[in-house]
Amino acid sequence: MKSQITLSDLQPPMRDGVTASKVYLPCLENPPKRLLNYLCDHFPHISAKEWQQRFEDQLILDMQGQILLIDHPYTANTHIYYYRFLAHEIAVPFEEKILFENDDLIVVDKPHFLTISPSGQYIQETLLVRLKKTTNNPDLTPIHRLDRETAGVVLFSKRPQTRGIYQKMFADRLVKKTYQAIAPYNPDLVFPLSVCLRMEKGEPFYTMQVTEGTANSHTEIEMLEHHQGWAKYQLYPSTGKQHQLRVHLNWLNIAIKYDPFYPEVMHKDPNDFSQPLQLLAHKIEFIDPITQQQLCFCSAYELTL
Repeated sequence: MKSQITLSDLQPPMRDGVTASKVYLPCLENPPKRLLNYLCDHFPHISAKEWQQRFEDQLILDMQGQILLIDHPYTANTHIYYYRFLAHEIAVPFEEKILFENDDLIVVDKPHFLTISPSGQYIQETLLVRLKKTTNNPDLTPIHRLDRETAGVVLFSKRPQTRGIYQKMFADRLVKKTYQAIAPYNPDLVFPLSVCLRMEKGEPFYTMQVTEGTANSHTEIEMLEHHQGWAKYQLYPSTGKQHQLRVHLNWLNIAIKYDPFYPEVMHKDPNDFSQPLQLLAHKIEFIDPITQQQLCFCSAYELTL
């Protein structure tokens, strides 16, 4: 017997590539009179002025998709939806390229400076929203991550029904990833070499640091060539810690060229696209867990000395 779908089960449609966020309104001992007050208290990092603007722009909806007004009362045990947009957003002047697509996957060649998913000062200028607009698929979800500064191959899931299968493939380390980087040449380092380190959150919070303890990150590194003090390296990470390759090369005292975080944080003008981090997700290889095909995808970008 098929279950009936009610209006309350329906996700509002995408708007300009942006999927609505869902918020549950719980029972509270002292509930606020207005929904606006709850949203301001529940999301303190978002100003009251911004929430007011979202109400005025008709970006807040009830479970049936009806537009809510700014004086809407707080109603416990219900959900609301809201869309997030930015008044001003810096345009990223580089385009992504779709390398492969089937019923379950989209494989994309990501340019430098393009964030994967909406966060902070980027919504429209993110790879996920661009792809949702291009494909008109609200179910698109990145299966793994690349830093904003890193270019190269990244996979997206097209269907919730098979997403977990591909996520498990990454969790089980069944994906071979090959990166390339430009960093200083040090004749005292003998390659190939293996780097195993324990990495934890650093200061500032968006950086990572090397600490004492059992290693939780591992990378094999080869040197491909060198010229006038710089070298091109090939890296094979078997773990996927945040900033792993950047931290590992910095730990070897050969920080990646134009790295704004390592060895020290340098705050760049967000409009400056002149010095992309010289790190590239060059190749990704795996056996598709659904089709059992051996798949290999390479980026069209190239790092040169």
